[in-house]
Amino acid sequence: MLEIIKAIIYGIVEGVTEWLPISSTGHLILVEQLIPFQGTSEGFFDMFDVVIQLGAILAVVVLFWGQIWPFALTKKERQGQTGIAAYFKKDIWVLWFKILVSCVPAAVIGILFDDVFNALFYNPTCVALALIIFGVAFIVIENWNKSRNPKVTALSEITYQTALLIGVFQVIAAVFPGTSRSGATIVGALLIGVSRTVAAEYTFFLAIPVMFGASLLKVVKFGFAFTSVELVLLAIGTVVSFAVSLFVLRFLMGYIKKHDFKVFGWYRIVLGAVVLLFFLVR
Repeated sequence: MLEIIKAIIYGIVEGVTEWLPISSTGHLILVEQLIPFQGTSEGFFDMFDVVIQLGAILAVVVLFWGQIWPFALTKKERQGQTGIAAYFKKDIWVLWFKILVSCVPAAVIGILFDDVFNALFYNPTCVALALIIFGVAFIVIENWNKSRNPKVTALSEITYQTALLIGVFQVIAAVFPGTSRSGATIVGALLIGVSRTVAAEYTFFLAIPVMFGASLLKVVKFGFAFTSVELVLLAIGTVVSFAVSLFVLRFLMGYIKKHDFKVFGWYRIVLGAVVLLFFLVR
């Protein structure tokens, strides 16, 4: 029962932090330091903290289904068009091709160096430093953005070059836990002139193939010999992260229409400082 409670806590942390630019992986690593699983296989948590992100991804699919499903199956969606082309939503297909372009840098780096980065950077000190550094970046970039008008104000205006640049920023999060995948891509998008709302939506959609790919990679490396307890913990963490993400996504989309991201920058700085002090004194 205690391990189930831990899985629920992990799921809540994942559901909240996956979409806010404050690093879900960083928070999960820190929580694991405080309440680690007991009686699970070696390497289980490294796989668990990635796979439960599938619950958060499913929340994106549910909430944004109309914007990401590329097939026109009803007469209304086909808008009187005939032929095979009428069954395909061209604008959504183009969006997915751009998202795949954004995935390439992180996919290459992740496949080649995932184990190296885990060994070097998946520790409280690196997480804390990444929280602080990107917290400062959020504040600086938002202040700089005040006097600028965004060049890209709709998803359809994102070019393949912009998509690739956003993908390059995503690599930072793939290397340094605590950076935040959503934080890195949003900061990158803001820097190259994408509006805050478009940057957030594109980040949500980009998470779908990235997290599915990362989860598959982790499961393959861990192997499929789960114990019954491990399967239960994984299922609970995933379901909880899905439920929590539904609320957080709705909140964030409403929030960014009226506010900037500086509050998350200050949160990251404070949390990073607390974490450094905690583990220095410990």
